Amino acid sequence: MQTQRRGRNVIEWVERQLRLALPGYCAFCLGEVPPGDAWCAPCFASLPWNKKACRCCGEPLPFAAAMTCRECVDSPPAFTRAHVPLLYQGQVRQLMHDFKFHASPRAGVLLMALFKETLAQCPTEALIPVPLHQKRSHERGFNQSQWLSKELRRTWDIPIINAVRKVDTPSQRLFGRMARRHNLEGVFVMTARLPKRVTIIDDVLTTGATAHALALAAKEAGAEEVDVYALARTPRY
Repeated sequence: MQTQRRGRNVIEWVERQLRLALPGYCAFCLGEVPPGDAWCAPCFASLPWNKKACRCCGEPLPFAAAMTCRECVDSPPAFTRAHVPLLYQGQVRQLMHDFKFHASPRAGVLLMALFKETLAQCPTEALIPVPLHQKRSHERGFNQSQWLSKELRRTWDIPIINAVRKVDTPSQRLFGRMARRHNLEGVFVMTARLPKRVTIIDDVLTTGATAHALALAAKEAGAEEVDVYALARTPRY
């Protein structure tokens, strides 16, 4: 027990250092910033924020953020709404790549710090990280959605309830939006009964097909309202 506690303390100390990247300097432009800040105001403002988005799936829109996109009107997803504050572009794209494929602690902590800037209070009763198939998990050795969920759990003090990915499906990059949904039918199953309101946690939301399939599994396990929280959105067009 004492060893585990010491390990957690070391990890927390490292993360505190990483949150500041280079103390006194902006994580993006290396300009000077006030002590304790991780970025400067101009760099923060210039990030690709997803300000005008579909209230259901987070797709960036050319009109008011309170609207719903055409795809969600024609074929509503199983989840209720998506909170996706950034676009998968520019510096965010590079950070996401370093985080997802290289398990970069600096990129992960910086992305989570940006994400938390957009959150107010705990909106849910449980977190559901998007699971990897066991084979893919062994190959990659890192599940970014699980890491994000653990960071949010530390902030909100709510449980993580895991799902299982039963089938190692082909890459979603090979399919269009509706084909992606069919590719993921029946892929996920929950490991426990769920409370009424839950939130799926992912890193990047593209078509929302994965979140849709996981939301269906969540509702089969007792959830009545399912939201999706992701760091960044890949625009469809």
